[in-house]
Amino acid sequence: MSFATLTFPVINEKYEQPTGLFIGNEFVKAKSGKTFEVTSPIDESVLCELQQAESEDVEVAVQTAYKAFKSWRFTPPNERGKLLNKLAELIDEEKETLARIDSLDNGKALHCSRFDVNIVAEYIRYCAGFCDKLDGRTIITDTEHFTYTKREPLGVCGAITPWNFPLLMFAWKIGPALATGNTVVLKPASATPLSNLYACTLIKKAGFPPGVVNVIPGSGRGCGNAILQHPLIKKVAFTGSTEVGKTVMKECANTIKKVTLELGGKSPNIVFQDCNVEQTIQNLITGIFFNGGEVCCAGSRIYIEARDEKWYNDFLAKFKTAIEKLKIGNPFEEGVFQGAQTTPDQFQTVLDYIKVGKDSKLKLLTGGNRIGTKGYFVEPTIFYDVAQDSKLTEEEIFGPVGVVVPFKTVDDLIEKANDSLFGLAAGIHTEDFNKAIYVSDRVEAGSVWVNTYNDFHPSAPFGGYKESGIGREMGLEAFDNYTQTKLVRAKVNKPTF
Repeated sequence: MSFATLTFPVINEKYEQPTGLFIGNEFVKAKSGKTFEVTSPIDESVLCELQQAESEDVEVAVQTAYKAFKSWRFTPPNERGKLLNKLAELIDEEKETLARIDSLDNGKALHCSRFDVNIVAEYIRYCAGFCDKLDGRTIITDTEHFTYTKREPLGVCGAITPWNFPLLMFAWKIGPALATGNTVVLKPASATPLSNLYACTLIKKAGFPPGVVNVIPGSGRGCGNAILQHPLIKKVAFTGSTEVGKTVMKECANTIKKVTLELGGKSPNIVFQDCNVEQTIQNLITGIFFNGGEVCCAGSRIYIEARDEKWYNDFLAKFKTAIEKLKIGNPFEEGVFQGAQTTPDQFQTVLDYIKVGKDSKLKLLTGGNRIGTKGYFVEPTIFYDVAQDSKLTEEEIFGPVGVVVPFKTVDDLIEKANDSLFGLAAGIHTEDFNKAIYVSDRVEAGSVWVNTYNDFHPSAPFGGYKESGIGREMGLEAFDNYTQTKLVRAKVNKPTF
């Protein structure tokens, strides 16, 4: 299958991009012969054409994965661990190229892409270490039975990943699936499939058997639905919007699949007056502007204590100054903090929400405009003194737009923080440890970060409460999503001596 030669802007370095579907360790053409264009959000240019998977390609990929599963499931755990460790090594060796591909395809600043790739390598290595440690247990019931459990793989696992963290979501899906003896058919987002396909060259180079990992870019309608509906796929892992997540659950119900969902968020980021101001401002910037705000757990509802009006106003002034120092632009330029929004549709959505804020006469602290006329660049934007029932407070914007909602009592704060359909994450900024634990215990969120934000670690589980999802990524909990428990109970007869 052919490769396309692509060039990274500004640095003017080239690399070879696979353009086929990755099935059975080979890059192949789509059965239909259809292709689709991948464009750059940096300048809206066409990067390349890729083969487009349809339902018939899903069928081939699933059958290939199912055949591979029959032997892969019985591959000794330490051998699976060696392959995953080898993959982690190869990712480390290629980490700069992988980061650049994500920045080219996604528009995110290079420091964000490098952050992602580092976690990818660490997480694959973490999963490798668990291959031979996922045990069952012996159950003592009586002297006439030998009873034990074992954890077994599910089979072929389908994965559908989003465009905001292409390579990171790839790792979060394949890592625990492969460690537990499953095989994978993964559909990356059509907008950002390039790093996933490049990573497939490393899958093959690491020595994974053909069919263990299959990556097939295509549309949600033509490819994604076929994954959800296929009877040989026993588990689906989906990361994306809450609305699409609801559809995923419904489609998977027809064939009774195990489902994990990592969905939307509108996370509260809480600032108390006894916080470390400089550190907190940097945490707020990370919480809402990292990755261009295209983060499901973005701390876009900023609750700031306002009992002391002077302190509140001074804090906002410092926050504004720090935001306006951020460099926005081409991800490959030196010192850029925020790159482009990833898709034209999401870019327009962000601008539409900003317009709602302006039309509603919300107070604008900073930002509020498009940058330039080419590419999808938006100023980091903060509205302040916003009401709890504002559209911008309630709805996920998925871009560099946040709202500041003042509060005066802890009880008022907790009620406001939990007044949401979502429950993915929360941030708490205070020097009072007792206060931090008190609020952590009461906020309805799957992850709570204290005096930090977007602070991930492979051993720390991540996932949501309420309409932010089901199941957990990373940590020991992730392996539960990819295994099932088998009970073996054997009758023990008294032997003849």
